[in-house]
Amino acid sequence: MATSTQGVNLDPEKQTLLNQHKEKHFTAGEIVRDIIIGVSDGLTVPFALAAGLSGANATSSIVLTAGVAEVAAGAISMGLGGYLAAKSEADHYARELRREQEEIKSVPDTEAAEVAEILAHYGIEPHEYGPVVSALRKKPQAWLDFMMKFELGLEKPDPRRALQSALTIAIAYILGGFVPLIPYMFIPSAQDAVIASVILTLAALLIFGFAKGYFTGNKPFRSALQTALIGAIASAAAFGIAKAVHP
Repeated sequence: MATSTQGVNLDPEKQTLLNQHKEKHFTAGEIVRDIIIGVSDGLTVPFALAAGLSGANATSSIVLTAGVAEVAAGAISMGLGGYLAAKSEADHYARELRREQEEIKSVPDTEAAEVAEILAHYGIEPHEYGPVVSALRKKPQAWLDFMMKFELGLEKPDPRRALQSALTIAIAYILGGFVPLIPYMFIPSAQDAVIASVILTLAALLIFGFAKGYFTGNKPFRSALQTALIGAIASAAAFGIAKAVHP
């Protein structure tokens, strides 16, 4: 099943059915999101930087040095952004949790009416949701969890989420960022290296876009083309501006 039944009292027959039924939902959404953010920026930003410097007639060593510096700075910046975003979500959840706890203690009848309203929205009749409301009022923690999830739409965040997000985004950025720089490691002429970088990076963008579409439930081929197009536009813009400023 989608959620754990550990610690939940269920009829033995229903528990057996649940044990026999293995759902195949994709549950690593947050990690995939972080990887997508890191890799997409990692492939695009250093790619555009390298193309721009190549358009300004810089040598491969200069492009590589600047690219590595950008990847390092970008990974730190993106990772920190992911950490702060996840930390903000956790802080928001904690604030709302305290507020909901106080409301359950101070205005229990109002909160019970809100439970009834929520259940009524699902088409449950008063004589059906009445026992549920009464049962929740006897179990404050279950009542609190119910209100957080169904009234506020908030899921309890993983306490490790902030650090995990920071590391995932940073590592993904580094892995993506070095792809467009690889040709500059082996080809002395930046004018020749940029061609190899374009081919290599566009291929990586197509593969990444396809995988992104596959895992997020979108059309993989469309996602691949969109991702590659964005990278191509960014690098072409950087190359063109560099050529215009430094012909």
